[in-house]
Amino acid sequence: MCSISPLVDHSTKILSTLTGIPGVRQVTEAFVRATFFNHFVGGDTAEGTLPLLYSFRRGNKGALLAYSVEVDPASADSHSGNGTVSKDDLPHKRIIKEMIHSIDVAANFEDSLNDGGRRTWVAVKLTALVPNAQALINLSSHIVQSRAIKPDSVPFPGCPRSSDLEAVLHPTASSSTSLTKEDINDLRELCEDLYRVCTHARQRGVKVIIDAEWSWYQPAIDAVALALMREFNTLNNSHSIVQPLIYTTYQAYLRRTPSHLALSLDDARKNNYALGVKLVRGAYHPYEFAAHKSKGSSMSISPDELPPVWSHKDETDKCYNHCAKMLLNAVHDDIYGQDNSNSRNTETSIDNGGPKNSDHSWSSWLKGYIYSNPVSRVAGSTPSSASDKKLPSIGILFGTHNWESAKLILDGLVQNGLAEPLPQEQRQEDGEVVVKVNPEAVERVAVAQLYGMSDDLTQYLVNRTRAATPFIIKYVPYGALEEVMPYLSRRALENKSVLGDGKATHERQRAGKEIWKRITGQS
Repeated sequence: MCSISPLVDHSTKILSTLTGIPGVRQVTEAFVRATFFNHFVGGDTAEGTLPLLYSFRRGNKGALLAYSVEVDPASADSHSGNGTVSKDDLPHKRIIKEMIHSIDVAANFEDSLNDGGRRTWVAVKLTALVPNAQALINLSSHIVQSRAIKPDSVPFPGCPRSSDLEAVLHPTASSSTSLTKEDINDLRELCEDLYRVCTHARQRGVKVIIDAEWSWYQPAIDAVALALMREFNTLNNSHSIVQPLIYTTYQAYLRRTPSHLALSLDDARKNNYALGVKLVRGAYHPYEFAAHKSKGSSMSISPDELPPVWSHKDETDKCYNHCAKMLLNAVHDDIYGQDNSNSRNTETSIDNGGPKNSDHSWSSWLKGYIYSNPVSRVAGSTPSSASDKKLPSIGILFGTHNWESAKLILDGLVQNGLAEPLPQEQRQEDGEVVVKVNPEAVERVAVAQLYGMSDDLTQYLVNRTRAATPFIIKYVPYGALEEVMPYLSRRALENKSVLGDGKATHERQRAGKEIWKRITGQS
C-alpha cells in the first residue's frame, strides 16, 4: 500500500474523513491498527515497547524511543482555556511528563541488562512541547530578521548564534522584536521544561535526540538545541554517564547543511562541549519545496531566493555522503588527535555576526529561574561521575535507509582507523567483509533506521559489524492509535520515497520469499 502513490498522497485526508464517520471510525481504526500501526509503531505506551526492545537487544540492536504525538496548537493553547483545567493537565505538559517517563523506561531497561551499553535513547519534538507552536515560528522569524543586520553566508534556515535566545531570556523595552508577551512566556516555559527533561536524562544516563521539523520552526529549534548542548554536553567536569547527552538533527536536504555542520564542529571545539549530531536526509521535501514557491500564502519565512531544500534527490544524496565523510573525519580526530596540517578553518564561527559569549547565559538564567521555582526541580539520584578516560567531543547517529550511504559509512570507519576488517574466513556468505568496530568508535557512532522500514538493511548492517555494544539502532515510535495518526501518514509518505526506483518490487519479493519459507519450511 505504501508504494501506491495516490493512496499515500491522500492518506491524511482519507483517514480524517473515515474516522469522522460514526461506525466507520471503529472499522477504520481496527484496520489501521492491524496494518500501519503494528508495522510502524512499537506500542501504545513506553512500557508496551519493552518486548520489542528486548527482542532488538537479543539481535544486538539498540532503540531510540519517540513519543510520536503531535499537538494541534489551537487545542493546546493554554491561553484560550476557561481556567477550569489544571496547568499540569494541558496537552503539552502531559507530553513533558511522558518525556520524563520514557527516559525512566529507557534507563530501567538498560539497568536491567547491566551490560554498560546505554543504547536506548529518547527523541523529542519541540513543537509538541509548547502551548502554542506559533511561538516557535515567531521566534524563528525574529531570529531571521535579527541576522539581516549582519548576515552570514549560510543559506536559510542559517546557523544558530549564542545571542538567538536573548529576546526570550532577557527582553528589554528597547528590544526590536515581533515576539508577544505570550510568546515569551511560552518560550520561557519551554526552556524550563527542557532543562528539567535534560537534567533527568543526565541523571538516568539516557541520551536525548532533538528531532528536526519544518524549516519555519528550525531557527528556533536550532537556538534551543545549541543552548542545551553548551549546557549539558560540556567537557569540563561532566557528570553525565553518557556523552554527548544532547543531539540535534542535521537534514541533508537543506542547502545549508555542509556549512552549518562545519561551523557547528568548530563551535563545539572552541567552546569545549561535545557536539551531538543526528544526520538524516529529511522528511518534508515536497512540502518545503511547495511552501517556498508559494511564499506569502504559506508558512515559509525564508528570505532567500532559492528554496531551503535541494531541488533534486541526487543533490541530497551527495550532501549526505559529504557530511558523513566530514563527521567520520571528526571522529578520527577526536580519538587519535588532529593533524595540524589538516586543521579546520578557524576564521569562521557559529557566532558569525553575534557575540561570542552572552553576558546573560542560558545556564545562569535557567538556574536562577528554577531555583526560584522549587516545584520544577527534578527529583533523582546523584549524578554519576564520568570515568577518567577522555570524554567524546562528538557523537553521531547516522539515520539512513540508503544502501550506498550505509556502505560508505562502513568503509569510512575502516579508512579512518575506527574499524578493522576481520579475516577472510569470517566474511559473509556473499563475500561481504565483516568489520570489527573499535570500542572508542562505538561510543561515538551509531547507525539507525526507522522501525518498520528497511529491515533488510538493518540486518545487513548487524551482520557486517561486530561490536560489544549495539552499533545499529531502530527509531521506535509509540503512542495511542488516535494520537499517532499524523505520524503514520508521514511514515507512509517517507516509505513511498524509500520504495521508489523498483525497491517496492524488491521488498515484496523479499516478503514473499519469507512467507513461502515459513509455509513450506524451505528457503
